[in-house]
Formats: sequence, structure tokens, C-alpha cells
Amino acid sequence: MHSPPHRPQGPRATWRRHWPPSRRLAMWVAIPVVALVVLVLLWDWNWFKGPVERIVEARTGRTFEIAGDLDVDLGRVTTVTAGQLRLGNAAWSDHRDMATAQHLALQVEVWPLLLGRVRLPELRLQTPDVRLETDPDGGPGNWDLGFEDDGGEPLQLRRLWIDSGRLRFDDAPSDTGIDVRVGSRESRSADAAPPVVLEGDGRWRGSPFSLEGTAESPLELQDSDSPFRIDLRARGGATRAHARGSLTAPFQLRGIDLQFALEGRNLGDLYRLIDVAMPDTPPYSVDGRLTRDGDTWHYTDFAGKVGQSDLAGSASITTGGERPLFKGDLVSKRLDLDDLAGFLGATPDAEGEALDPALAEQAARQRARGKVLPSTPYDLAKLRAMDADVRLRAQRINAPGLPIDDMDARLRLDNGLALLEPLNFGVAGGDIRSDIRMDARTDAITTRLNAQVRRVELARLFPDVELTRDAAGRVAGSVNLAGSGNSIAAMLATADGDVAVGMGRGEISNLLIELAGIDIYESLKFLLGKDRKVAVRCAFADFGVKRGVMDSRALAFDTSDTIIVGQGQVNLREESLDIELRPRPKDRSILALRSPLHIGGSFADPSFRPDFARLGLRGAIALALGSIAPPAALLATLELGPGEDSGCGGDYAK
Repeated sequence: MHSPPHRPQGPRATWRRHWPPSRRLAMWVAIPVVALVVLVLLWDWNWFKGPVERIVEARTGRTFEIAGDLDVDLGRVTTVTAGQLRLGNAAWSDHRDMATAQHLALQVEVWPLLLGRVRLPELRLQTPDVRLETDPDGGPGNWDLGFEDDGGEPLQLRRLWIDSGRLRFDDAPSDTGIDVRVGSRESRSADAAPPVVLEGDGRWRGSPFSLEGTAESPLELQDSDSPFRIDLRARGGATRAHARGSLTAPFQLRGIDLQFALEGRNLGDLYRLIDVAMPDTPPYSVDGRLTRDGDTWHYTDFAGKVGQSDLAGSASITTGGERPLFKGDLVSKRLDLDDLAGFLGATPDAEGEALDPALAEQAARQRARGKVLPSTPYDLAKLRAMDADVRLRAQRINAPGLPIDDMDARLRLDNGLALLEPLNFGVAGGDIRSDIRMDARTDAITTRLNAQVRRVELARLFPDVELTRDAAGRVAGSVNLAGSGNSIAAMLATADGDVAVGMGRGEISNLLIELAGIDIYESLKFLLGKDRKVAVRCAFADFGVKRGVMDSRALAFDTSDTIIVGQGQVNLREESLDIELRPRPKDRSILALRSPLHIGGSFADPSFRPDFARLGLRGAIALALGSIAPPAALLATLELGPGEDSGCGGDYAK
């Protein structure tokens, strides 16, 4: 027999001989445990910063950096924290970063994540700074990161907390820059997302503005079908706005339902802020409902004041076309006529309120000119900036010294062509119906006015004159003028056309006629006794207008007591009056002074006086006669008989 071969006895054999299987198994278990402990003790989550940065860069096309520590607190709800984060900006931007944050803390539910569902119970951001910019070349804004919907379940974030955040928006083409501080505040209920408080300022189309208010958590923006509630106040110069209500898909401005209040010193300022061309006005305030339907913004059920006038109704503006289209249906229960002065290029009367400084300066220049007709040019850019179709009805008009009762006007504006059809005023029981056409499609506005005066009651035409309160009769007439120029004064200074007004049979105070005829004795008699009326047979004034000068063609006032005939001109270019009236009393009077009356001066300071040169001549003749024979001097002041009655339309000028 052979003996077994000899096996060397080494360390491995010795280990196996001295370590039983149970101890060897424990050793194999202990080694990975120790290794795991060592790995945990030496583990650094910062090893994953590079892969995370590369993943974000691949998805967004932007640089991404985690300059601080990255840490993970494992659990059923795992918390990921990171410091000093930076997301790069679009290549065309002058700013390196689109977003930065000092610290981020993100909670993730692990089990749904294993099933492909991303559920984030909370995200906390410390000192986030986000800059949104529009592309100067018209491309997508820097917030467009190119994400596409893969059809999977969207990310769910339940709670967002912002600590000392900052949001900036820049739109260089419109000279708009917004800088808003944002911070979360505790919600009223524990399960609700914290709302945010906003406060900021900046520029809006070159004008400084400020903003403050509250809004729901930005998380509500995830659901495009859920209303996003806001309560914001903004101020740009002297214009203030207060919006409260809800937005749906606010980045697309698709669904808007807001109660919107607006106030300021001048509606004309809206042109600079939102491209809505309005006339200059005194201070205003309105409040109504603002909604949007496609390209049309609706402002409905609004009410407020413009100057001393109340204003209510609805309006809309449609964008997307060649020009914005503004429509309005406006009603005023009490309209102060001074508040419409801006439509004529004149300065509105603020009646003690803080008038726009630019308008106050404009009014001072007008007063310094000593003129009445507005000379401020219309803004051609405004007239061409938008189209419009607006109706304004005033149930009652406040116009001290003027017998205007109500108004109905419709303005249509189409690419610089403005039509006021109609522009109707109720006046002294009758009306003035007019159409105005202003063509601002050329550098010099051409204007045409056609107006008809109908059934205006003489007694109500001069409500503040005691002597006309018991008068009877109706006035009618027509005005047809055409001129060119960019202000009311310039238009009238070049006007051609006709102006005619007349009155048929009626009655008027005899005292007024006697005063017009400077019949001292008859006037004293009616002042001391009881006034009586005289019959008006006919009255008319007919002017031809050429290059701004109105020349009388016929001017007469015939009553059973006196005939007054006249001639002269009204210079619209110089705003001056030069009219001579010749009264011819029809009764006898020992003190009648049959001298002409002269209406002169300017529109701002008219004069009404006897022609003393001719009166002095008659006095000299009387003195000469009196030096010969006193009875003859008495005879020199006698009216030898009544004037000759003439039918309406006869020749009064002879």
C-alpha cells in the first residue's frame, strides 16, 4: 500500500482548521456590513452633483450648477437639499443667469417614484432670483426651455414656500422692466398652498410704476383650468389700478375675470400706458368687471366719475388687427359740459381737483393768448392709433349760462377719419342736430360741420335774463362750415360756408326793445310801471363765411314796436366782432335817441355800446336849432311817426 501524499500545512489550511463553518459564515456577513458602514461613513452626496448638472443641462439646453453642498436624507419621504444653485440664461440674453437660489429643500415620496410618478410634498426656496426676458428679435422668451409633454403623469408639487424671493421681467422693445419682491405667508388652512405677498416697482413703457398685493401660491398655475386668484394694486405716475379676482392660464391671458378699478388725473394718460387713445379729461375714477374673450377685452357694468360728471356703461377693445378697435356704450345721468372740453382740444375744468400739470400749463397758455377758441392741436398719432365706435348719452347736462338739456353722440373713428354722426343737443326745448366729419389721414385735418337748429324756445334760450323769461317764439337755423387745420381755432380761421338763424312770430318784452332803441322815456316808464309784451313779426341773421370771416348778408329784428336792422362781420380768425345795429322805433317818444348800436371787441371781451359819434352829431344839430327856436329844439328829439311795418324777408337795410 501506498501512503497518501503529503499536503503542506499553510496559513489558509490553518484558518480553515481553527474557524468552524458558523464562524466563517459570520465573517462573510460582517465584511460587507463593515464595508457598508465604512461606505456610509465616507459617503458624500456631492459625488452626484456632476451627473445631476449634466441631466438638467441636457433637458434644458442651459448651464446648471450646484456650487454648494448636495445632501439627501433618506426615508419614505426623502429630503434633497442643495445650496447655491444657478440656471443659465438664453444665449441671446445679456445676463448670465436666468435663475439662482441660495438654498433648496425638496421632499420626494419614494414609493410613487419607483412607479414613475413624481410627487413632491414640499419645495422650499431661500432667496430665489428669477429673471424673465422677452427676445428682442421676437423669438420665444427665456422661460421657454423646450420641454415637451411626454404624455405621462405630470409632476405634482403640493406646497411651495418662498423666502425673500425676487422676480424680474424685462421687455426691452417696450422699455418695460419689473422688479418684484416675493415672499410666502402662512395659509389659513394647513392643507392649502401658502399664498404669496408681492411688492415691487419698475418701468412700464418708460413710465415709473409700483406694484403691491397678494396672490395664490404659484403652484395653482400648474392647473390651467383652475382659477388663479389675485388682489393687486399698481400705480404708474398719477394713474392707479386695483385688480381683484381670478385668472385662468395667466401666462396666456386666456381666462380673466377681475373686478378692475382705475383712477387718475387724466384719461389721456392711458395712451402712453396701454395704447388706448382717450381725450384729455379732469381727474376720473371708474370700477367695473374686466374679462377677456379671445382677442377682445371687455370692461362691463362699470360706473364712476370723470370730473364732475357721472359715467357708466360698457366698453371693449379688440386687438390683433391692423389697429385696436375700441367700442363703448356710455351713459351719464348728469354730465358737466366742461368735462367734454378735451374733445375740442380745450382744457377741462377740474373745479378744485388736482388737474394734470400739463393741462394746467396748457390752460395758462390759452389765457395768456386772450383767446376763446381752443388752439391746442389734435394729436394726429392718437387719431390714427386705433379705430373706435362709441356712443355717449347724457340725460342731463350742467352748463351754467347755456340752456343745454341733454346730449346724444356717436363717434366712429377709422384710420384717422372721425365721424360724429350724430352730435345732438337738446337746447331750450328744441334741439341742435349736427354731423361732423374730421379727416386726419393727411397732415392738416379737414373738417366739415353741418348743423340744424330746430324749435328752440326764445324764453328758455337766455334763462338768466329776466326780460326774456316771458318771451314767446321759436328759433331755427342752420350752420354749414368747412375748414382745415389741426385745432378748433385753426379750422374756424379757414372756414367757408354759411350761418343762418331766424325766428317767426312771437312775443318779447317791450322794455328790451326800448332799451335796444335807447328810448330812455319808454324804458323808464316800463321800469317804474308794469312791463308789457310786443309782437315779434320776424327776426333773422344770415352770414356768408369765407376764410374765417362771417359777413352779414341780412340782419333784422321786426316787432310791432321797433325795427332793428344791422350789418357787419364776425372774424373767426381774429376772434373779433364788428356789427352795427340800427333801431327804428315805430312809436312816438320825446326822448328817443335814434343812434346806431355797435357790437365790438373780442370773443373774450365783447362790447355793446351806442355810436356816440352819431349821437353827438344829433345833439349838436339840436343845440343849433334850439339856439334859434326852443320849440324847434324840442321838435329835434321827436319821433314824427311810427316806422313802416315790413313783412319777413323784406329789405330792412335801406
